[in-house]
Amino acid sequence: MAKAYVLMNCDMGNEKKIISKLNAINGVTETHGTFGLYDIFAKVEADDEEEIQKIVTGSIRQMPEIHSTMTLTRSECEDLFPSVEKKDFKSEENSSQAYVVIHTDKEEEYEVLKNLSHIAQVREADVVFGFYDILCKIETNDYESLEKIITKSIRALPHIKTSMTLNVIAEQEE
Repeated sequence: MAKAYVLMNCDMGNEKKIISKLNAINGVTETHGTFGLYDIFAKVEADDEEEIQKIVTGSIRQMPEIHSTMTLTRSECEDLFPSVEKKDFKSEENSSQAYVVIHTDKEEEYEVLKNLSHIAQVREADVVFGFYDILCKIETNDYESLEKIITKSIRALPHIKTSMTLNVIAEQEE
């Protein structure tokens, strides 16, 4: 299965409307409004890369309220190191979530991914192609814990050059 993450900038005040439209697109499996450099985050899953491309270019980029997108495609190198996904976590209504995109030292993506897999609050992580090397999802019970995980655990890992955090805006959830 192919997976991609789409980071979007849009018309201010239209985030809820766009999120609703995104959720109606077959293949879009997760959407969030975010604080940070991008306004909206979407996860897209399909049978192959070609289908991902059709969803992104044929549906998402066609929305007039969306000004720009950055698509990060998951590496299909499952045999080198499987993607990290912790499905046993029971998400609480008031949990704090963020996505962190990471630049790593050259050829250290899988080592960083392996280290991320040992942090309990990292619910999902993938090596991606695009402007960044890794994207991970963090989920905690409160913002203070989220902040500590990002600043004390993730940013302290070896081989991480830079990171950018996109905090999920709970008020924009459907």
